Amino acid sequence: MLQFSEDPLFQMFAERALTTITRGGAEYGECAAVMKRIPPGDNDAWHREWTALAARVAAWGGVSAARGHRVSAREAFLRATTYDRISYYPLFGHPVDPRLTEAFDHETKCFARFAELAEHPVLPVEVPFEGTELPGRLCLPRTGPGTFPTVIGVNGYDSNIHEMYWSHAVPAVRRGYACLLVDGPGQGQPLVKQGLPMRPDWETVLSAVVDRAVTLPQVDGSRLVVQGWSFGGYLAPRGTAGEARVAALIVDPGQWDQLDSFRGVLPLPAELKDRLPDVDPAELDPHLAVLEENPVLRWKLVQRGLWVHGLETLGQYVVEMGRFRLSDVVDGISCPTLVASAEGDAGISGAERLYDALRCRKERVHFTEAEGASGHCEGWNRSRFDQRVYDWLDEVLGVRPS
Repeated sequence: MLQFSEDPLFQMFAERALTTITRGGAEYGECAAVMKRIPPGDNDAWHREWTALAARVAAWGGVSAARGHRVSAREAFLRATTYDRISYYPLFGHPVDPRLTEAFDHETKCFARFAELAEHPVLPVEVPFEGTELPGRLCLPRTGPGTFPTVIGVNGYDSNIHEMYWSHAVPAVRRGYACLLVDGPGQGQPLVKQGLPMRPDWETVLSAVVDRAVTLPQVDGSRLVVQGWSFGGYLAPRGTAGEARVAALIVDPGQWDQLDSFRGVLPLPAELKDRLPDVDPAELDPHLAVLEENPVLRWKLVQRGLWVHGLETLGQYVVEMGRFRLSDVVDGISCPTLVASAEGDAGISGAERLYDALRCRKERVHFTEAEGASGHCEGWNRSRFDQRVYDWLDEVLGVRPS
């Protein structure tokens, strides 16, 4: 793997940008140049340099757009979207840093400019949900009459509909599927702008998304697919359980009860682990403080985890994870299901348990380092992932390959 920073957190964030290169989300040279200007551990420099890059690339797009060069403009706006998103990762946390909000707003504007110029329709959609609205995008293979089998994308902790465009919508549209991308509570705009925390009962979110999807004239309501990635590997199956309108489910990576995944790695005495999740969070906090000494874990659990869930302490976070369960709903998943995992992905511990518990038609796919598809959500070889998944999906739904 190419090394861009001695800071493990910054290296992780840089790789997040680079995985989008093959579908136009970034350019290697732009990312490499900006990383040379960021000292390890300097969050202010990180944000400053990446937002400056986003502004510069967006300005290039504006020049091309003004002169009528649609392709050049949309390519620039899509890259600027990525750079803005990457800029605010180190700023995660509560209260929300105004710089994060500003970068998110610029990211949203750049993606909207891209959508206006895209070679296929990328339409704004709003999903009514508990007195508010969840933002979405409906991506279509073409204009004109007719309906399409439709993939509903479910993202994870720190993703949003703009990142899901390259991971979910691009492969779907290329194959003749529509793709509906929606940010739910604890994700994207609902988290940053509306302050909605993550929730374990994702069936309430997915049912609202499906309710909206079947009203869209371009969507074939008889061929709805739910695809979850990263933490969506929990959210998607949880939401699909009992939802008879879903024709197929894809989870990457497959997950199980979240607390089960935590037990083996938490620095807790055995007697406290045995009492989870019913233990008082205050009893856990002194033992969990050591996790904050690791910068990557501190970002994942404290900056990201507590913010996403609207919590104050790691003890509360661990207890909250006890509410995120699939074991009590898995029997309600009746549609054909593909459970994916990848070698080297730390989040796959529950994939086999989910697969074994399923009583529906099911498929198990494990991606390997040998095929260049290792790591979290096969980020370095999404083409291989899409090949396996969509070949299976075409056959399950009876879709003629595009």
